[in-house]
Amino acid sequence: MSENFWLVLAIVLYFGVMVAIGFYSWLKTSKYDDYVLADRGLNPLVAGLSAGASDMSGWLLMGLPGALFVAGMSELWIVIGLFIGTWANWKWVAPRLRSYTEVANNSITLPSFFENRTHDTSRILRVVAALIIIFFFTFYVSSGMVSGGRYYESTFGGEYMTGMLIVGAITVLYTFIGGFLAVSYTDVVQGVLMFLALITVPVMALAAVDNPGEIFSYATANPYGPWPEGNPTYFNMVAGVSAATIIGNLAWGLGYFGQPHIVTRFMALRSPAEAKSARRFGIGWVLICYIGAVFTALVSTVYFGTTSASVTDQSGFETIFLDLARLLFHPLIAGIILTAVLAAIMSTMSSQLLITSSALIEDLYRIFKKEPSQTSLLVLSRSMVVLVAVVAMLMAFNPSDTILGLVGFAWAGFGAAFGPVVVASLYWKKLTAPGAIAGMVVGAVTVFVWGTFFGDIIYEIVPGVIFAAIAMVIVSLATKPKPGVDQEFDDAVAATDYALAHPEVTFEDALGKVRRVK
Repeated sequence: MSENFWLVLAIVLYFGVMVAIGFYSWLKTSKYDDYVLADRGLNPLVAGLSAGASDMSGWLLMGLPGALFVAGMSELWIVIGLFIGTWANWKWVAPRLRSYTEVANNSITLPSFFENRTHDTSRILRVVAALIIIFFFTFYVSSGMVSGGRYYESTFGGEYMTGMLIVGAITVLYTFIGGFLAVSYTDVVQGVLMFLALITVPVMALAAVDNPGEIFSYATANPYGPWPEGNPTYFNMVAGVSAATIIGNLAWGLGYFGQPHIVTRFMALRSPAEAKSARRFGIGWVLICYIGAVFTALVSTVYFGTTSASVTDQSGFETIFLDLARLLFHPLIAGIILTAVLAAIMSTMSSQLLITSSALIEDLYRIFKKEPSQTSLLVLSRSMVVLVAVVAMLMAFNPSDTILGLVGFAWAGFGAAFGPVVVASLYWKKLTAPGAIAGMVVGAVTVFVWGTFFGDIIYEIVPGVIFAAIAMVIVSLATKPKPGVDQEFDDAVAATDYALAHPEVTFEDALGKVRRVK
């Protein structure tokens, strides 16, 4: 049987599992709140792996190994920044956000939380936040579509457009059917696939080279990939790298606090106390995946430099993981491993599609349409999943940037627009609605303008976060919080502390205990 037969078989089986999970979740989804946030019922393992899988898009298996392969270990600053950001997000944001979103009128989206947290009655804050989500997530979903097309090119030698359409259609199907529960459960399966693949591929590639020890020196003095005479500074993290580049790469970690598709997992936890267990699952998964991506790049310098094998993508070299899997394993095993790339692509896209759909319906439609029925909300939410996917596909028809470039722009946008506001919402009592609006607008505009005209100076998330935080603080101090905000803030903080100290107690009981004491 041909290689393509086995590859197709593996991927069809994978698609079947994803769709089956979608239908299973559909049976469990009867209300709009179920579709958007799974009725706050995620256990720590699902939350931890789901947050990680939805975060690590195609760039983890394609963009990151490609960047490390081409530029060397100077790209590790991104990994360091992201790892620190992941830990900090779980440590300081997850427990309080889980508590506060329930205290603040049971908010089920980030824009609705901002509105309820500041007691904003103008609806401006919620609308601005929703528009930012729609804008930047369209670019983010588009990066997933690009990854799907390039995946199909490398794996089957097929047309980019065909691959993009197939991957996009399956992702839309299970997201459309099962909503948040389907997205979370498929994330767990996808996370396990990514984890195993990032261990297996570099280990087998290492076993296939004549001298495994060369991976720590080969790239500096031997031809490979884009370096006909080697890259002498490959293993030097600072040589030839400016301070601005290092700061910009580390600053990727700042983006975590404002990523709606990640922090939504915190909101869906069963209780704030379970954030600790979820953090351990999530951090452990992320750490091993990063190590696997780094070693994939290292061993690829030797493998593709000393054998007749070539990398399919000769511009960004973002297909080295795909090419290794195809070259080293039986086609069926290779197909199963290559589904890990689909897993990375689809897990992120599905989360982003759902969040964008929620922004359109929960944060725009519902503020104009009073008391819509549960049926109409579910139908509209599912329709918006399809609409956003179609727009993202149109943008991905002729990609003009690398996967990492598309992800970097959207990541910076959310990090600057939402990151300071999320942290201030949870830890600064004086935040006001005008201050939050100012911070979001300044952050989003700065990222767009800086990334367009000054991106070569420093990664746009750095000025974006700085200017957003300054604007947020100045405007908040110039205005006053609405009545009741202080008391609600104190209740949320006290209930979080009590729930963390008494993990056996439900959050509802913890909140009731705090309020009775007062």
